Amino acid sequence: MINHVVRQMMCFVMYRNKRGVFTLSLFFAFYLAAAQHQEVHEKPGIWRGKEVEVRDTTSLLHAFRSGKVQGHLRYFFSVTDNNRGLSDYFANAFGGGLRYETGKFHGFQLGISGFYIFNIGSSDLTKRDTVTQQLNRYELGLFDVENPANKNDIDRLEEFYLKYTYRKSFIRYGRQLINTPFINLQDGRMRPTGVEGIWFEMNEVRRLHLEGGWIYAVSPRSTVRWFTAAHSVGVYPMGVNPDGTKSDYFKNIRSRGVFLMGFKYQPISWWTISGWSLFFENIQHSALLQTDAYPKLKENLNLIGGLQFIRQDAVQHGGNPNPRKTYMPRGASSMVAGTRLGIKYKDFETTVNYTRIFKNGRYLMPREWGRDPFYTFLPRERNEGLGDVHALVVKAQYQFPAQRILLAAAAGYYRLPDVKNYALNKYGMPSYTQINADIRYAFNGIFKGLDAQLLVVAKINNGDLHNDRRYEINKVNMALYNLVLNYHF
Repeated sequence: MINHVVRQMMCFVMYRNKRGVFTLSLFFAFYLAAAQHQEVHEKPGIWRGKEVEVRDTTSLLHAFRSGKVQGHLRYFFSVTDNNRGLSDYFANAFGGGLRYETGKFHGFQLGISGFYIFNIGSSDLTKRDTVTQQLNRYELGLFDVENPANKNDIDRLEEFYLKYTYRKSFIRYGRQLINTPFINLQDGRMRPTGVEGIWFEMNEVRRLHLEGGWIYAVSPRSTVRWFTAAHSVGVYPMGVNPDGTKSDYFKNIRSRGVFLMGFKYQPISWWTISGWSLFFENIQHSALLQTDAYPKLKENLNLIGGLQFIRQDAVQHGGNPNPRKTYMPRGASSMVAGTRLGIKYKDFETTVNYTRIFKNGRYLMPREWGRDPFYTFLPRERNEGLGDVHALVVKAQYQFPAQRILLAAAAGYYRLPDVKNYALNKYGMPSYTQINADIRYAFNGIFKGLDAQLLVVAKINNGDLHNDRRYEINKVNMALYNLVLNYHF
């Protein structure tokens, strides 16, 4: 029946049209349409490919079929135990995501990834503490800080980029994840900070690594939306201006984006020199210079040493001519110096670390973009927004490779300006002592790909709270317990 219809249509077309090419095209199109008809007794063939296919490694199809798929499941349990009389909190977060990157097609690759998060049982994170009227700090960060009531619709397209690789170098355009001293993943919650822009890495010169690019959009950790670089600043609490008035720069500062450039040079095997320059157009410029050394003293024993210097300066009026709506006041600047000294013996490592933020101004770097780059940084607290700081931290860790266990501990003393010294204390953080204990275990066998982390943090007050518990809740005289499970496949 089908062949009869085809013959009739062919005769009709030949009669109505004398152009042989057009006639032949219509004939084959009609014949193929008839051949693609799916009978009800046949097996589904909608996604059918050729049973036998000659492999063409130069084709775009081969690039997609030879791509790499990665998966990540994450569970995060968090408890905040505040001082007596203040609210305590807990949260259970679970999520998962997939990442796909094509194989190379003339050097080009396409990458895409996304992640979802569910609140599977937590305190009421919309409820303020009755004494201080403050919201939760740590557990809320596992979900959506913009909408504390959101428990289910927490998802984000994290990566979507086009990448070109040449030899050992690449350039990447689109949504992506980067890790630098000033803009980094800060992966201490469920998902890291993502950026959008153009980024490159160059490794063609021996012992020299270059990377950098232009960032025009950011999706901060603990959010689901993407913001322009300028509007991403202020998504988190903004603190106060140097005169003590409430900061109001969220969506009130203007910038075309962030230009970031860094290098790492290794003159010899145990010595590195690195530097970074961040230009936040119309707002600020930050520069970092750092050197780290790991000379070998004898078999299985290495010395650890490091020096770090950071300088910041406001650009123009810091984003807005109104001093109450600007991010960094006109003419403001800050300086930071840090050092570390320690040893590494086989699987044991310990360091003594010191950071000095000078009293000429507050060190300012948007918290939405990443954690502090200081040697004295300890997970779950920061020294951003502060000036006139002395920080002394001792860190130690021991690895058990055969047992796949890492034990780490750290203790730090942070002497900060008084909480009411607004010019040098943006977020009202008192001086404190912090103690961290961290245990990590990587599973093997049937559970290979699964790793677990238990982090316990205690922060003890060393400053004057002025009888105001707003300076205490979620900051000092508290303990934090985190259990994190990751499964990568």
